Amino acid sequence: METVNTATTVWTRDTVRGEKRDLWTAMKRGFRCRCPRCGEGKLFRAFLKTANNCSKCSLDFTPHRADDLPAYLVIVVVGHIVVPAALWIETNYAPAVWLQLAIYLPLTFVLSLLLLQPVKGAVVGFQWALRMHGFDENALGDIPPV
Repeated sequence: METVNTATTVWTRDTVRGEKRDLWTAMKRGFRCRCPRCGEGKLFRAFLKTANNCSKCSLDFTPHRADDLPAYLVIVVVGHIVVPAALWIETNYAPAVWLQLAIYLPLTFVLSLLLLQPVKGAVVGFQWALRMHGFDENALGDIPPV
């Protein structure tokens, strides 16, 4: 007769093999457009093109799959800044339409451009910290790439 082990396994961060990856630290480093692992190497080689690897720690950035998430997040953040400001100004001061367009359109454009690269860096840091899309060095070999 076989004996059954009834002991409960408790999973903690210490039981996971591999390097420890702090989510918030990786996202902050990515937001600063730096390598999520070391925080020193550059994450981007062009405005939105990630480098192939980190110049300091040689972390491979090619498996990232940020896709459209940074753009969606930027739209949400900029929308939550510009729309309440526009509504407040419209209800309290009622400026001319041409003046509103001259303010809100460039403001939206500039805020979007300023936030797009840092938000993409934070998304790459998020994926690295959670070992997503090929950032897991201990992944099983029979799992197909996404």
